[in-house]
Amino acid sequence: MKTSWRSASLVASAAAVLALTTACGQDSPPAASQNVGATAAPGDYGNIGAGTGNGAAGTATGQPAAPGASSSSNPAGKLSVSTAEKVGKVVTDSLGLTLYRFDQDTEQPPKSNCDGDCAKTWPPVPADDAEAGEGIDKALLGSVTRADGTKQLTVAGWPAYRYAKDVNAGDVKGQGVGGKWYALAPDGKKAQGGAGGGEAVQAGLSTRNDAKLGEIVVDKNGMTVYRFKKDEAWPKPVSNCTGACLEKWPLVEPVDFADTKGIQKKGYMIFDRADGKGKQQTINCSPIYTFAGDKAPGDTNGQGVGGTWYAVRPDGKLVGASE
Repeated sequence: MKTSWRSASLVASAAAVLALTTACGQDSPPAASQNVGATAAPGDYGNIGAGTGNGAAGTATGQPAAPGASSSSNPAGKLSVSTAEKVGKVVTDSLGLTLYRFDQDTEQPPKSNCDGDCAKTWPPVPADDAEAGEGIDKALLGSVTRADGTKQLTVAGWPAYRYAKDVNAGDVKGQGVGGKWYALAPDGKKAQGGAGGGEAVQAGLSTRNDAKLGEIVVDKNGMTVYRFKKDEAWPKPVSNCTGACLEKWPLVEPVDFADTKGIQKKGYMIFDRADGKGKQQTINCSPIYTFAGDKAPGDTNGQGVGGTWYAVRPDGKLVGASE
């Protein structure tokens, strides 16, 4: 019996869908598709700090605070070490303001990649009068020449910054912003808790037990991982968070499964975003993100934002919401 080209085409299409279904670990498509290909409206991705979780979200309104004492024109003076809640030991300037480092900078050789508008939000710390106070190793202090010719303080090679929204001594509102900004520990590493105040060793994706939400997924920095209900997982991952949405909900970049702990393997895959923003990690085929409103490990300020953003279980399911 001969098979027509139309029948063959239908068989091939069905096979392709079946392959994608198997790859995503699902047996059938969802009962109702949610806006495939649509982008998030402003109300869908919420304001930073508008969630129902804990942390210092109430101080982060999305609008920059008056720079005040954190302006780059203010000298660093005598540096010292302070202990910040949830963050650990951090380097502070003579006014008690926290100093930060940027993941996109380099320490060998020292180089700052924060200029223009970035430097308005994250004023570089002048190197001219900086000196080591109690708890600071003088040998770790140095300077780097910025693009405008000014000298910026470095700690263990890392260029140092203040954060425009830190207006009071002891503020650490810049911790974890964008998944790239972290308070400086006295040894120049990222301050991420613990008595030593140094960089924590953690899997690329793992889980932790939250007092309110139960077992949830966190990234390598201990920041809570989220899903967007308007994304798609079947028959292939589709992110509907684009443009300004991604500024508030940075995508989680690919993480080798060997660098995970406690995460379900079924449906663990990466995909190419349609907006040209590169590859994104999924859990059970659902795209995952962090939240710019979470300032420190343990924060869950993104939980429930806009009724569309939720923390993630190790099997990829939403926390506190139906699929």
